[in-house]
Amino acid sequence: MPGGPAGGSAAGARPRLRPWRLLPTPTGTPFAFAFTAVLAVTSLVTAYADPALVHTLHQGSSTDVAHLLRTPVLVLLASALWIAGGVLSVYAICCVLVLTALERRIGGLRTAGVFLLGHVTATLATEVPVGLAVLAGHLPVSSLHRLDYGISFGVAAGVGALAGLLVPWLGRPVLVVFAAMLVRDLIGFADPMTNWGHLMSLAIGCATWPLTRRLHRDRAAAAR
Repeated sequence: MPGGPAGGSAAGARPRLRPWRLLPTPTGTPFAFAFTAVLAVTSLVTAYADPALVHTLHQGSSTDVAHLLRTPVLVLLASALWIAGGVLSVYAICCVLVLTALERRIGGLRTAGVFLLGHVTATLATEVPVGLAVLAGHLPVSSLHRLDYGISFGVAAGVGALAGLLVPWLGRPVLVVFAAMLVRDLIGFADPMTNWGHLMSLAIGCATWPLTRRLHRDRAAAAR
């Protein structure tokens, strides 16, 4: 039959790879695009502005206990606008790729929600014990002013959420490799509070799987 081979070929054809979809665009992924632009600007400020000004900006955006007690909403938002490890760090690259992929699957507002859920929850979970330890006399008062800012908690939550939306042969290795990296950092014991926060954020992202999978299915059905 003339229609048989053509139909079989179309049904068995693999979807074309489009590498450019890995990067954010203003129309396709407006949240990821805008957030990447903001991070690019703050990274330029970090690289080229006067070091004293940069330190002041970082200190003012820090989610240390003292700032959380005075201006919690401001510092929780402002701290997520800086890249602690530099624009070419693993977290910076992951941020662009993960938020773009997540936004294409569940939308911009929900992607922002996942990011903020990990960022805010892990920040509070790591800073509150510091405050309690200072009150109990186990840490010096200077611990209330430790510099704490960056996108890593939000990115870790994004990785956890995205891993549940990818096909298993890709999602599971991504989750395992990223978790192994976080465990390695924790064993290194350079910054245990932050390292625990990263693992917590990853777990928070994984905990969103029932919701994000449903949102992804609904979004895909609406696009048909």
